[in-house]
Amino acid sequence: MNTPSPQLLYYDIAPGVTAFSTTRHGGVSHGAYGELNINAYCGDDEGHVARNRELLVKKLDLPPTQLIVPHQTHGVETLVVDNDFLALPAERRALALEGVDAVMTHCQSVCVGVSTADCIPVLIYDETHHVVAAAHAGWRGTVDRIVTATLERMATRYGTRPQDVRAVVGPGISVRNFEVGQEVYDAFRLVGHDMGRIAKRYGKWHIDLPLCNKLQMESWGVPTDNVTMSGICTYEAEADWFSARRLGIASGRIYNGLILR
Repeated sequence: MNTPSPQLLYYDIAPGVTAFSTTRHGGVSHGAYGELNINAYCGDDEGHVARNRELLVKKLDLPPTQLIVPHQTHGVETLVVDNDFLALPAERRALALEGVDAVMTHCQSVCVGVSTADCIPVLIYDETHHVVAAAHAGWRGTVDRIVTATLERMATRYGTRPQDVRAVVGPGISVRNFEVGQEVYDAFRLVGHDMGRIAKRYGKWHIDLPLCNKLQMESWGVPTDNVTMSGICTYEAEADWFSARRLGIASGRIYNGLILR
C-alpha cells in the first residue's frame, strides 16, 4: 500500500521562506474530512489527524513539535512563537494556543500557520527582520481587522515597517459566493470599511473578504505590489479545498503555513 503524500500549494513569497496551503489531497481522513486534515478542533478522527500531521511534517522536513496549529475563535488575539514558547511542555503550549487567530515567529525551522475553510488566510513575511506571520481572517476577524492587529504586533515586537512586508492572501471564499445578511453588511459599515469597494449587491449583499484584507494591508502602508492574491475560491473548488459552506462545519480545514529556512 502506498503511503499518502500531502499535496501542497506553494507560494513564491521570498527566498528562504517556505509558504504553502494544504489541499484536500494526500492524507488518510475520510468523508467531509478527506483526505488531508490536520485540524484537531473540527471533529475528525484523532488517529487520522495525528497521521496526517506526521505526513505533513515529513513532507516539510520538520520535527513534529515544530508544527504550530492554534485553536482559533474568530478573534484578534495574536501569539509570538519564540524560544520560550518552544520550550513549553505540550499542555502549556496548547493552553497558549487557545483562542489565537494569528501566529508569528523569527525562529527558523518552525512552521506557524492557521486553519481555514472559506475564511481568508493571510501569510506575511518581513524581509528585513526575517519574521513570518499567519493570520486567520473570517468575516468577524476581517471586521475587527485581524491583519492590521498582526502587522501592529510585528511592528512592536520586531520593528516591522510597511515597506518590509511581502504577503499572500490564500484560498478563501470569493465575493460572488459570500452572500451575507444585512447584519453582516452593517458590521463592516459601522467600523468604517470601504463598502463601495468591498460590497456588491446580487439580490442580497456579498462581501469581498480577500479584497478587504488586502485593503487593510494597503491602509497600513504595505505597497500594493507586495501583496499576492491567490484568486482561489474554496466554495467553487471544493474538490481540492475544504469549504464549510459546501461541506458543513463538521469537515476538514486547510492549513496555511510559513517556515523560515
